[in-house]
Amino acid sequence: MGIAVTTPTGHVGSRVVTLLLQAGVRPSVLVRSASTLDVHIRSLVDVRKGDLGDADFVRSATRDADALFWVDPTDWAAADPNAVSDRLGRTAADAVRANGIPRVVFQSSVGAEKRHGAGLIDGLARIEEHLDTTGAHVLHLRCGYFFTNLLLDPDPLRAGVLATTMPPDAAMPWVDPRDIGDVVAARLLGGGWSGRHVQAVHGPEDLTWTRAAEILSEATDTPIRVQVSSDDEVRAGLRAAGMSERAADGVVGMTAWQRDGFRPEQERSPLTTTPTTLGGWAYTHLRPVLLGSAPRT
Repeated sequence: MGIAVTTPTGHVGSRVVTLLLQAGVRPSVLVRSASTLDVHIRSLVDVRKGDLGDADFVRSATRDADALFWVDPTDWAAADPNAVSDRLGRTAADAVRANGIPRVVFQSSVGAEKRHGAGLIDGLARIEEHLDTTGAHVLHLRCGYFFTNLLLDPDPLRAGVLATTMPPDAAMPWVDPRDIGDVVAARLLGGGWSGRHVQAVHGPEDLTWTRAAEILSEATDTPIRVQVSSDDEVRAGLRAAGMSERAADGVVGMTAWQRDGFRPEQERSPLTTTPTTLGGWAYTHLRPVLLGSAPRT
């Protein structure tokens, strides 16, 4: 079985690669540089070096694929990240058509079903639309809020602040990216499905920001409270950090749409629920970062 994996060093992609190897599959991995791969992984995979924005590279790198895992590597520095996502979606769809790839699993997001008005998630919606035109069997995984987003800027958490633009009592699905990787690998290896499918990946439970702060406080031995910021405050901070106006608006828009009482297309069920809890993840991965200690094994 020929399986091509994009972003193989990411939180989800690295898990997918490991599981495929454990299943006896030697995947093709699309990377800018082989040096970014774990040294123990490099000899076990077929490394295809290039840029996902290069249509010729993507077509060539996926020529022998029976299945493709596509992740949009959002370019936060781009003047218009959604336009970049749209172009990459066209590139992926063109490669699927040209190579006759039978199955595609795409890492999308809760909110992509809106199609418009969800900030940078709109770019994922465009990719869904492009992949739907290929004639391949396509699965869109609509994922919840990644636990690992908490690691992007841990300084506020060290200071006891969980910042958000959402109401503290607004509940939403939170998920461990490794669990998403489990779902991806199972779908890539299970070739018995056909047609177009949407499957949410909602984590173990919907959490309010207040409850998330309580869980994080307990797991990390750090008193943490919710601090609500306005959209304008977040936008100004992103612009000050050098982000383009459209990119900053897109980041703000990723949460703003949820304040209108949006409900995911797929509600929580055994199919959409994954096992890893925020508390367990935070104790293992976030606690060492906040307390400056080595992670426990």
